[in-house]
Amino acid sequence: MKIRFIIIVSLLVLSNSLYAQKETSKYKLGLNYGQASQDNFILGDTDYNYNNHFLKVQVNYLISTSNKWNYELTIEPSMYFVKYQLLNEQFIRPTDPNYIELRELYTQKRRFNEYALNIGLIVRYALLKNFSTYIQGSVGPMISGDDTERLKKGFAFSDILGLGFSWKQKNVILDLRFTLRHNSNLDLSLPNSGHNSAGIETGVSFNL
Repeated sequence: MKIRFIIIVSLLVLSNSLYAQKETSKYKLGLNYGQASQDNFILGDTDYNYNNHFLKVQVNYLISTSNKWNYELTIEPSMYFVKYQLLNEQFIRPTDPNYIELRELYTQKRRFNEYALNIGLIVRYALLKNFSTYIQGSVGPMISGDDTERLKKGFAFSDILGLGFSWKQKNVILDLRFTLRHNSNLDLSLPNSGHNSAGIETGVSFNL
């Protein structure tokens, strides 16, 4: 929730510079691939396994630049291919209706897809002429293809926080990024414990 609020406020503040730009704005278009998991030393939770690999189309818009700092709007339509399994059947309590059937259902390994549209901000710092590091924060709507004991299928939100490095050669930019991701639905429907994952993604993009 705090991440969403900070990102939204930052976008509103920085959007004013869109009208102050005197130079032609620069766009970048790219494609990223990555893998992420809940089962790691950062997020390890013995209740469930949540693993995915994903594809992202990435569109970046240069909002402003100052010395070695760049501020970019980023839009990422994404598709996640998920493998999921409940590990701790006690997460579903006996007080829940049909808890035995639900335990049998959710402890089975399952596959489903998620579709997200994240919008956010990248703050980039140039370490060298063609090499930079950046932080990224984004939020956006998501559609999940199946129920889990932690999240109702259908509409939810995808929150992403990332740390990355980019290397640029002429109009080609190569990316390596570590990301943390959280999915939940603001209690619009239950359950809403959400899914967490941490992963690595790589990509290539081009200046337009």
